[in-house]
Amino acid sequence: MSTSTTVAEEIARARQTEDPSPALPWNSFADFFRSRVYDRDLVNRPFLTYYDDDRQLHCTYSYAEFGTLVQQAASFLHDRIGLRRGDRLATILFNHDVTVVLYFAAWATGITIVPINAEETAEKKRFILGHSEAAALCCWHSDIKDVREFQRDLPSLRHVIPVNDEGFRDGSWYRSAGVKDSPPRISHLAPFSSDLNDEALIVYTSGTTGPPKGVILTVRNLLTDADAIADWHRFDVNDRLMCVLPIHHVNGTVVTLLTPFYCKGSVVLNRKFKSTTFWRRLHEEGVTCVSVVPTLLEFLLDADEDLAPYRLDRLKGFICGAGPMLKATALRFEARFHCPIRHGYGLSETTCYSCFLPNDLSPEERRHWLSAYEFPSIGVPVRHNAMAILDERGQLLPEGTRGEICICGTTVCNGYYKRDDANEAAFRRGWFRSGDEGFFRRDKHGRPFFFISGRLKELIIRGGVNISPLEIDDVLKRHPLVQFAMTVPFEHRYYGEEIAAYVVPRAGLSQPTEADLQRHCRRFLPFSKCPKIILFGQDVPYTSTGKPKRLELKTRLASELVMYREHQFTENDR
Repeated sequence: MSTSTTVAEEIARARQTEDPSPALPWNSFADFFRSRVYDRDLVNRPFLTYYDDDRQLHCTYSYAEFGTLVQQAASFLHDRIGLRRGDRLATILFNHDVTVVLYFAAWATGITIVPINAEETAEKKRFILGHSEAAALCCWHSDIKDVREFQRDLPSLRHVIPVNDEGFRDGSWYRSAGVKDSPPRISHLAPFSSDLNDEALIVYTSGTTGPPKGVILTVRNLLTDADAIADWHRFDVNDRLMCVLPIHHVNGTVVTLLTPFYCKGSVVLNRKFKSTTFWRRLHEEGVTCVSVVPTLLEFLLDADEDLAPYRLDRLKGFICGAGPMLKATALRFEARFHCPIRHGYGLSETTCYSCFLPNDLSPEERRHWLSAYEFPSIGVPVRHNAMAILDERGQLLPEGTRGEICICGTTVCNGYYKRDDANEAAFRRGWFRSGDEGFFRRDKHGRPFFFISGRLKELIIRGGVNISPLEIDDVLKRHPLVQFAMTVPFEHRYYGEEIAAYVVPRAGLSQPTEADLQRHCRRFLPFSKCPKIILFGQDVPYTSTGKPKRLELKTRLASELVMYREHQFTENDR
C-alpha cells in the first residue's frame, strides 16, 4: 500500500467496478422489502416454509404473512427495546423461522445483525459481543441464564431478549397473533434517512489463526450479491430453494434466504441437514435448487438412497461451494444422482458467491471443467464483481500461472470492523486479496475459468517448493477404503516441511495400512508430493458450515508428528 493511500481509500477502491450491470432500484432495505410484501401478485404466494424434524414443527408463510411478522418484530425492536438505525443486534440462535423474521425486521429498521454460531465457545461468544459493541442480543429462551453472564463484562450490551417458537418470550410478538392480516401494515421500516450503505451484517470469521475478524456487509452488498446469484441461475418467481446450511453464515443467509426473496420465489428452511429426509423433502416441496457444501455431497453419497420413489423433475441442480471440493466427489455425485453441480466460490468478505460454473455448459463441458485439471473449476465471475490472479507485488499473472485470487466490485465488504491491520493486509491496489491460491484457464469463448488450489497459509512448502494439500487429499480419497483424508505439513529438519496425512477409513470394510496408502499415492503423485506419514483416526474437525479445519487438525496432530522431524525422507525410501 502506498504511504499516500489510506486504508479507507484502499477499501473504497476495491469496492468499485467497471461492470455495466444495472443499479439497484431501491433506496433502502425497507424500500426493497415493501416492493415484495406489497406486490399484489405475491401476497398470497408462499415465501417461507420451515421444518424442524426433531420437534415435528412445520409451518408455511405467504409473503403477506411474512410481512406481518416482520412488522410485529420491527415494532418490538423499535418501540419496546429502543433500537435505532446503526445499533447492533446480536443473535445466538439456529435455523428457525423466528431467526429469519428477526433478520429482516432488523434490516428494515436500519439495525445491524451480528449472527453468532450457537455452538461457539463461551469465550468466542463473549469476544464477538464485546468487539461488535452489540446493544442487544436475542437468544433461545433455554440459554438465557448462560447468556446473561455476558452482560456483567459488556457495558454496551443493554438488552438480552429470549425468544421461543412463538417469537419474543414476553408476549410482545406472537406469530400466531395477527399473522393473517393482508396486506401487512408497515410503519417502522427504517427511518427516513436510511440507505443502501447502512451496515446489515457483521459476520465474524472463524479466526483459526487469531481472534475472529468482523466482516462488515452493507445492505447494498447483500442485495447486489442476491441480484448476481439470481441473474446467474435465472431464478424467478417459480423457483423454490432449500436451505440446509446454517443461517448464521453468509451462504445460508444470502443464497437461500435473500436470493429467493429477491427473485420473488420461495424458500424451504430446515433446522439442520439430515440425509434421511433430504431427498424426500426435495420431492415433497418441489425444490428447484439447493445450496450445499462438499461435505454434504459426501454424506449423501454415503447414504446412497434409492431415489426411485421421488419425483425430482423440478430440481435444476446443486449450488456447491464454501469449501474445497474434490474432483472425485463431483464426478461420483453427478454419476450417482444425475444432478448437475453448480460449483462456485466466494467468501464472507465478498458477501457470498463471486463466481460459478456457467449454466450453459453441456454435460461434457461441465465434466471437463470439473475434472480435466488438478482441481475442479470454481467458474467464471458473476456480474457486479471482477476477479484476477495477482502476484505478491499486485501484478496481474498470465493464464495458468498460480498466484493469489483477488476480487473487486460492489460485492466486496466494507472492511473488517476495528481491524486496520487486517484491512491493510487484505485491501491493496484496488483489490481484496482473498488469501487463496489459484489460477485461471480460458475457454473457447475467452471466458476465464478460475481454479482454487488451496489457502496460501495452508500450502506445504517442502524444500522451497509450494505443494497444494488439496491435490494430495484428492488422490487419497480415490482409494476405496478411505472415507476422509486431509493432508497437513509437519516441521522437518532437512526440507523445512514434510507431508503427513490424516485418514478416516470407511466403516464396515477392511482397514487400509499405511503402506497400502503410500503405494496408492505413488501411482498418481511424484515422491515429493506423497505423504511420508499417515495417521489414522475416526473423527474430523468441521466448522458449522461443513468445512474441514485443516489448521486445527495440524495443531491436533503436532505432538504425534514430533518424532518424525529429524528423519530424512528421500527417493531411497520408495
